[in-house]
Amino acid sequence: MHHKKIAFGLLAALASLASAEDKSDVHQLTEKTFDDFVKANPLVLAEFFAPWCGHCKALAPEYEEAATSLKEKSIKLAKIDCTEEADLCKKHGVEGYPTLKVFRGLEIVSPYNGPRKAAGITSYMVKQSLPAVSSLTKSTLEEFKTADDVVLVAYIAADDKASNETFTSVAEKLRDNYLFGGVNDAAVAEAEGVKFPSIVLYKSFDEGKNTFTEKFDLETIEKFAKTSATPLIGEVGPETYASYMSAGIPLAYIFAETKEERDSLSKDLKPVAEKYKGKINFATINAKEFGAHAQNVNLRTDIFPAFAIHETRKNLKFPFDQEQKITKEAIAKFADDYSAGKIEPNVKSEPIPEKQDGPVTIIVAKNYEKIVLDDDKDVLVEFYAPWCGHCKSLAPKYDQLGEAYGKSEFKDKVVIAKVDATSNDVPDDITGYPTIKLFPAGAKDAPVAFNGAREVKDLIKFIEENGKYKASVPFEEEKATEDAAPAASEKEETAEKDVEDHDEL
Repeated sequence: MHHKKIAFGLLAALASLASAEDKSDVHQLTEKTFDDFVKANPLVLAEFFAPWCGHCKALAPEYEEAATSLKEKSIKLAKIDCTEEADLCKKHGVEGYPTLKVFRGLEIVSPYNGPRKAAGITSYMVKQSLPAVSSLTKSTLEEFKTADDVVLVAYIAADDKASNETFTSVAEKLRDNYLFGGVNDAAVAEAEGVKFPSIVLYKSFDEGKNTFTEKFDLETIEKFAKTSATPLIGEVGPETYASYMSAGIPLAYIFAETKEERDSLSKDLKPVAEKYKGKINFATINAKEFGAHAQNVNLRTDIFPAFAIHETRKNLKFPFDQEQKITKEAIAKFADDYSAGKIEPNVKSEPIPEKQDGPVTIIVAKNYEKIVLDDDKDVLVEFYAPWCGHCKSLAPKYDQLGEAYGKSEFKDKVVIAKVDATSNDVPDDITGYPTIKLFPAGAKDAPVAFNGAREVKDLIKFIEENGKYKASVPFEEEKATEDAAPAASEKEETAEKDVEDHDEL
């Protein structure tokens, strides 16, 4: 009898699982069903995943929720288990998990570059489903204005070909970020308080809308969109960090541990943020969750609230004295002094090594320019983090690369170097570890990023193809390497885990 209860219990659990899968709005595809499914649906977001992948597991409930909300819009979400469908995943160039791609049939495929939360996925895919610019009328305008947190509507005469083409170009470029609409009815424009040609950015925060009436120039409109779409004092987190980094203007961090503190500081510093809107972005950051990020802007991680300005383009840090209280008056003066160039950047650097005995040259902030910007040498630099598992895996191979060039005829022309980018301020844009760049002799302002397999032979080929001296050296592999796809898959999973484990954004 006891065994029958166990059997019935198992059957019930399996039935429940099957029922849950049947109710799922995410379509599980295989090599046999994939092509037909994509052909039958005009817009599909496909997730290529592995069951063991931690980030795939974290994405699953968000992906499911997005699939349900997009169902009524006829936008399909699908998933492919790459441990079961290896050939299909290889065919679509999957190198890491999860990989998400947008399919408009089998011929038009683009990478998914949006957030990984349900609301963000839904918003991104709705944008993908619409034309770059939606044609609007008096009856459709009101609903469109609130269709997303940020929408841009151009009010342009139908026969103004130049302005229409310029706005469409901006829309094509930024369609992943915002919704774009167009109105050709002068009466509707007048009702909105604008004249032809102009653009109104409607938003669900701050002052509600901003109006653009300058000359229709692609770069000017793009700058207007990005500036106006950024909250006066937003919040830095995993979903917003990349957009702040790519905004092209300095970011002022307001670190605080509680929501009450963040709200209070936002209210106090609002006049300062208003004064520097479009010149400095202001944003709060949850110090309880992401306090470790303070060290990346040269702040201590044990004193909050804290404030710092990060000049993202040059990676310069200007921390506010943590012994001082953060007040409107103090931060206003700090921002004024920073803007006037009266504050020197705070440079974090390890000591310059007394000797360079190893096969790989050690770079710190204080010797960075001397080594990397030596115009007579091709310099390959690995930007690493001590806690990064894949940096540790690369280390012996990178040493072999250094030894190969150190014994060659190019030993005085090619430098193999590395820098701990968590302990030294470097002027480069580093978004993950390890990052490898070649700074060719005579072209130091145009470094070349390495995106190939992290094997010695591949690195040699990269230096040969991109360096001034076309330096190739002989090298024999000591042992067979693993298959490229599993290595790449492991790479993304572990790299992301490293970031999360250290409260990085």
